[in-house]
Amino acid sequence: MTRFHDEVSRGERFEFGKNWLRFLTTLNEERITAAEESLCSSMNVRDLSGRTFLDLGCGSGLFSLAARRLGALVHSLDLDPSSVECARELRRTYFPEDPAWTVEQGSVLNPDQLASLGKYDVVYAWGVLHHTGDMHNALANVALPVREGGRLFISIHNRQPRASERWTRVKKFYCSLPRGAQVPFATGMMSLRESRLMLRYLLTLRPQKYVRRWTQYSRKRGMSRWHDYVDWLGGYPFEAARPEEIIHCYRELGFYVEHLKTVGGGSGCNEFIFRKNSAVLNKAPGRPGAVAQIRQSPVSRAA
Repeated sequence: MTRFHDEVSRGERFEFGKNWLRFLTTLNEERITAAEESLCSSMNVRDLSGRTFLDLGCGSGLFSLAARRLGALVHSLDLDPSSVECARELRRTYFPEDPAWTVEQGSVLNPDQLASLGKYDVVYAWGVLHHTGDMHNALANVALPVREGGRLFISIHNRQPRASERWTRVKKFYCSLPRGAQVPFATGMMSLRESRLMLRYLLTLRPQKYVRRWTQYSRKRGMSRWHDYVDWLGGYPFEAARPEEIIHCYRELGFYVEHLKTVGGGSGCNEFIFRKNSAVLNKAPGRPGAVAQIRQSPVSRAA
């Protein structure tokens, strides 16, 4: 992946995998169980036995591991070689020589590669597509391996005209810093943000709620607040979209919304679970040209 390393060296891409390798040092049974519960809750199932699970942009590999422990046949894919290393390390540790879990390096921007993987019951691309540098094509490509009746899990950063542009500049600046300066910069940025939040909770007499933001963070999806923050701060390339853009895009591709959780007009990711049903193409009037529109419109871009 010469292009990947070239982009990193030019400060044009964040090395997500390096951050996730550090996250793995914090991984424990509690975090894995939280990830499993997140998957089961979102799908309203007790396990994933007999289902196929494609983890696109697998990152730390935590959700690949969770899906495999729940009984799914898992395929993990990521562009970042360190993320691929994370998934392979988890496989070696928890499922050595397991033919039901494969790990591969690749890109969601390669439609031929995705099409060659076959069809899956669950395609999971959580917080990934807006960091590809080509979100409009990534959105269309991840629909390719979803079987009829299958689910597509995605989260896409909410588009805020001013804030998204400001954060794009911050992320690009972070990636341009020497590696030795990145952690101090992240620490300073997080300290500033957390000081404001803590003051807000103190003034509203809710200090316990602030403490729970840290102590109970891993219970949501098994993740780490610090590593998620570094992931957020350094996450470049970066694009964003409004919820309605994503919904119209996938309606035109034959999907309907099964679950939607938005951040309103605020910062953060809107979460979607889509179900593939080709009949949607004929049933729903929708808005013509939605896929082309999200591909071409600068509104979907953060800068």
